[in-house]
Order: sequence, then structure tokens, then C-alpha cells
Amino acid sequence: MSVANVRQSTESALCDLAAGQIAAGVAAGEFSAREAVDACIARVEAVDGQLNALVWKRFNEARREADDADAARARGEILGPLGGVPITIKECLDVAGTPATLGIRRLAKKLSPVDGPLVARLRRAGAIIIGKTNVPQLGMYFETDGPLFGRTNNPWNLERSPGGSSGGEAAILAARGSALGLATDAGGSIRHPAHCCGLHGLKPTSGRLSQVDLPMTTTRAGDVQLPAMLSGLHSILQLGPMARHVADLALAMQVLAASGQNEFDISVPPMDWCDYRRVDVGRLRVGFYVDDEVFSVSPAIRRAVLAAVDALRGCGAHVEPFAPPNVAASVALFQRLIFPDGGAAFRRMLGGEQADPRINRFLQTAALPEVARNVLGWILKRAGQPRLAAGAMSVRKLSADEFRRDLAERAATTARFLAAMDVNRLDAIVCPVHPVPAPRHRTGPYLGLISSYTSLYNLLGMPAGTVAATRVRAGEETSRKPGREVVERVASGLERESAGLPVGVQVVSRHWREDVVLALMHSLEGYFRAQPDYPERPPL
Repeated sequence: MSVANVRQSTESALCDLAAGQIAAGVAAGEFSAREAVDACIARVEAVDGQLNALVWKRFNEARREADDADAARARGEILGPLGGVPITIKECLDVAGTPATLGIRRLAKKLSPVDGPLVARLRRAGAIIIGKTNVPQLGMYFETDGPLFGRTNNPWNLERSPGGSSGGEAAILAARGSALGLATDAGGSIRHPAHCCGLHGLKPTSGRLSQVDLPMTTTRAGDVQLPAMLSGLHSILQLGPMARHVADLALAMQVLAASGQNEFDISVPPMDWCDYRRVDVGRLRVGFYVDDEVFSVSPAIRRAVLAAVDALRGCGAHVEPFAPPNVAASVALFQRLIFPDGGAAFRRMLGGEQADPRINRFLQTAALPEVARNVLGWILKRAGQPRLAAGAMSVRKLSADEFRRDLAERAATTARFLAAMDVNRLDAIVCPVHPVPAPRHRTGPYLGLISSYTSLYNLLGMPAGTVAATRVRAGEETSRKPGREVVERVASGLERESAGLPVGVQVVSRHWREDVVLALMHSLEGYFRAQPDYPERPPL
């Protein structure tokens, strides 16, 4: 074998390692941090021309930081728990010397002066940032495609999207260009791309992690500030990790959620992080559902959830059916709370910049006068489009009293959901992540209407994760019989020719019990990895 082939083989082997394995290997001197970083950079250079996942590269800086880590180890210094691990960060988060635009063109030359505090925690733990990953404009899209950075493709099938809005992060992780990622989730933006790309991702409890890394949640962002429900005490948005191994999610959270966040963000409660390895899965009571009565799922997704049920029963857990109460009303409430000002905050963020036409549909609908909205809803219902009608009626400008009532209704909805879990003393829930596999490009506008499986848990503020499960088998792509409704027809079209695409399973637990979520995900990962259909490696 030639020297070049040996080098290529070594780089491939390093790219395949989990983040924890890389840190352990660097610490033990089995390979250097520079070798690990060079391997991931080489992988990015090999595949990103087809993916368009990285929109800001830090290759030279990453190499220097890797050399510094290797020099520190040579001096006998102990590296951190992520020492030498190449990672990527979602574009909208603060990394010193890079822009954080959320796909807004006018911010492209505005560089973050410092790392966000959570990014800084990762770097102090030894992580080495090789780049930042693509997002759609305003992060409002279930694809990762926008006017500033262009379209990201799914490494499992370039004609498919990696999901959104953290699709850039998911694509490069799945393609082995990074070992660990930090992203955001306001309605499924971590869990949906993880489902689409065969990864694991965690949305923590609302308020578990600070949002200060998002410059658009702070006053220093000037006029580019997220709407009220995406920042502050009532936020439905959370930062969280993505990875190819569940243990790496736990490793990242051990760093991110360590005590002391309240020192730089008083909205974060001073809580200790709990080790998921202390949870006895065999003693848990778990509910499950495969249909939320808002949108039915593909056959492969149903199979994945039922396989997870069998796997957990095999671990000794008590698993029983669970019916989430009134999901349709909860989703309508979620949509109202996203646009309580009729989309004015999103338009302020854009300034004079033109909105992506696909996003502009949402903003135009949100800004409709009440009479026009009622007429549109009536027309859509008469045309046999109940989901489009429900979406149109939900997104509207609220009065101050209506907004306060909706906040109170959010609390009441959460209480009702927990009471439903209390009936059978459930610790957790297993359910679908999304009704369909990875979408074809330019079908995202309709996916926001079928995001009930993820957005529900943003509304409730509960911790939820995606665990990679299986791939769609030939012959099970679709059983859907679409009629007049356009959303069903789009879903049916997405399911066709989906054989080979990955799908995930969602795991949810009670507030502040991320340890339970991760324990169940870890058990399920072990089961699914042993199956022939596990989404181990994309063909790219």
C-alpha cells in the first residue's frame, strides 16, 4: 500500500471515531489532535462540494489550535474532556471572528467579537471548531436552503434535503466531516435533521441551556432580535448537541450544562447535570404512540417506533400505549405563539432585505387582516384543505390580552399533558420524530404544517431527542392514499422512492430529566445498531 493510501486510510479511520474516542485517543497519545483535525478537514474538502454544509471555514485556525493542544499534552498538561475533538457550530451562534447571520445578508460582514459562553465552554473543554454550518433564512424552514448560503444536500441522497433548520450541521456530521455539533431547536430544528440524516440529537428542557450564544436574543444585536417566544424566560427555543453517538450527546451536555451558567445568564437555574448512566432503564415506565391524530406516519417510521417498544420491553422497561391529549389544539397554540405580532419581528430582522419567497408565504399569512384571514380559511376548507386552513387561521397578530391568554393556555396545556402521563406514572414517551423521511428539495413549506410530533414538545418545554433507528425498506415506502388535500399529496410524493433513507425515533421525558432521555436513547442505539438496516454510513 502506498504512503498516500495509508494516509487516506488513517484519515478515514479517524473520521469514523466518536468524539469521546477521539478525545481518549489524543489523551493517550495514540494519535495527535492535528491528525484528527486534518482528517476531518480532508473529509470536508472531499464531500462539501456536493453538500454545501460548511458556510464558514476555520481550517487554518483549527490547525493552529490543534498544534497548541498537542504541545500542551507534550508538556504534560491534561487536556479537557473534548481535547482535540473537531466540531462544527450552527451558523447563527457566536464564534469569535465569524458572522452569525441566521441567513440574513445584511449581517454577513458583522463579525462576532467573542465566542458565546456555551461555545467557549466547548473550547475550554478542548474542542476545536473547524467551521460553521448552513441555515435557511431566519431559521424558519424545514429545509436548509436560502438566498445567502444556498442549498445543503443530504449525504444519503443529494436530491433530498437534510432537513432544517440545522441541516448543514446534520449533513456534515453524517458525512464524517465533524465529530460533534452544536445547534438550535425551536420546532424540531435539531431532531428533524437528525431524523433525516441518521444521527442523534437532543433538545434539552426549555431553560436548561443559556441562549446568550444567539446574538439575536441579546440587546447587542441591535434591531435584529428574535420574536419574544424565541428568547427569554418563555422561549420555546433551546440550544443542543448533535452527534453520531448518543454517548457524545451526553459528553457535550456534561460540558454545556455544567454548573455556573447563571453567572452569565440569570435566566438559567443553578442545576447540576445528572449522569444518564445512573438511570436503570429496566425500572422506567414508558408510553408510546405512532399517530398523534394530526398527521399519520410512513410505514418505516411506524415500524421503527414499534421496534423501539419491543427493544425497551426487552430491557425490562414497562411500555404501554399513550394518547397525547389534543395535539391539534396544541399545535395551533404553538403556531400562534410563533407569530404573535403578525410576523413583524421577523420582518424587522430582515430590515429592507427581501424574504425568501417560501418564507414570505408565512409572513404574508401572519400579517393578513382578520377579515381576509377568515375568508382565506373558509376558502381553503371549502377546497378540501383543512390543514392549510388551520395553519392560516393560527398565525395572526394577537392583542396583548390574547397573548397573555395564550401564555396561560400554554401552561394549562403543559399541566394537562403531565396529568395524562401521571395517570399511568409514565417517566417517558417514545413516538415518531416526523411523519415522513427526508424531503425532496423545495417541499419544505408544507412540512411546517406536519411538524406536530416535534413542535408539541417545544411548546411543552420538555426534553426530547432523536435516536437514529433504521432505513426505509424497499416496498414499504408509502401506504398513504392521498385525496384532494395538497399536504397529503406532498407527503405521499416524499415517501415515494424513499427506500434507503434513514429514519429516527423520538424519546421524550419530564422536565429536567435529560438523563432519562439519554438513557433510553443509549439503550435504543445499542439495539438499532445491531440491526441490518441501521443508518451507519451514507453512500457519499
